[in-house]
Amino acid sequence: MKVVKNSKKRDAVRAYIMGTDSHPTAEEIYAKVRTIFPRISLGTVYRNLNQMEESGEIKRLSFTDGPDHYDYNTSTHYHYICRKCGRIYDMPTGVKDAILKAVEAGAPGTVESHDLVFYGVCNECRNSSGNLL
Repeated sequence: MKVVKNSKKRDAVRAYIMGTDSHPTAEEIYAKVRTIFPRISLGTVYRNLNQMEESGEIKRLSFTDGPDHYDYNTSTHYHYICRKCGRIYDMPTGVKDAILKAVEAGAPGTVESHDLVFYGVCNECRNSSGNLL
């Protein structure tokens, strides 16, 4: 196993991801961390994200047409993506439990992992535009 030493830049990347529920992209993380470390490169941010993902500290979300997003919550949970603004929301835990129970009851074997994403238009977008499109 590769030993990765801690660094102030990695700590800043970690702190930003831990402090947000917005599921940021590497570019968003880079823009924020760059306010603290102006000379940090996007490559350094990606390297730190890859190391944090490999260690199981964060989860990479690759289910959209755009860039990958990152989530500090590595427990099994579902996401909702607004098709209008692109924001990613965590779904309540009760949804996960009910769906997993139903799937496990009908599965031909054990369920070891899964991902589920819901798509729609979030309430904020619906309220701001007055319609669903």
